[in-house]
Amino acid sequence: MKVINIHKRFINQPQSEVAKLFETLATAEDRIWPKANWPAMKLDNGLNPGSRGGHGRIRYTIIEQNEGRCIVFKFTKPVGFDGIHKLSLQVASKNKTEVIHEIRMNTITIRATLLWTVMIRWLHDALIEEAFNNIEQYFSQNKKRPRYSIWVYFLRGFYKITSVKLRILD
Repeated sequence: MKVINIHKRFINQPQSEVAKLFETLATAEDRIWPKANWPAMKLDNGLNPGSRGGHGRIRYTIIEQNEGRCIVFKFTKPVGFDGIHKLSLQVASKNKTEVIHEIRMNTITIRATLLWTVMIRWLHDALIEEAFNNIEQYFSQNKKRPRYSIWVYFLRGFYKITSVKLRILD
């Protein structure tokens, strides 16, 4: 199944200011990733091409990085996810930046298609919107609380239960 999933948000800041937040991704000072509510993003060699890592059960390798403008990750897990996800910044105006997150992949197994359709898509969408909230909130006093659908609450609970079971079996 072909998957194209795109999230966009305008931030009322110049690209150079938003780019500074990009540099914190997957570090101890990460200002983007909503690690309080989601598994942390971890990379073995920072935001450099070839760096491997992931979050939760999702794994990827950085295949391209243009400082402060774009990071492209190639999926390595789950099995059957063939493609990339990309986080980029576009200048909208002198004091406005568009933050874009894209997934462009094919699910090449029935299991991967079901996993994306039933579970990961919903969790991914909630996580990305929360990450965009973090970027927006960094530059304003307006605080947004995450709003999850009932399905996302269910999936998050299911994920926590299965993660504990998997750890016990390891």
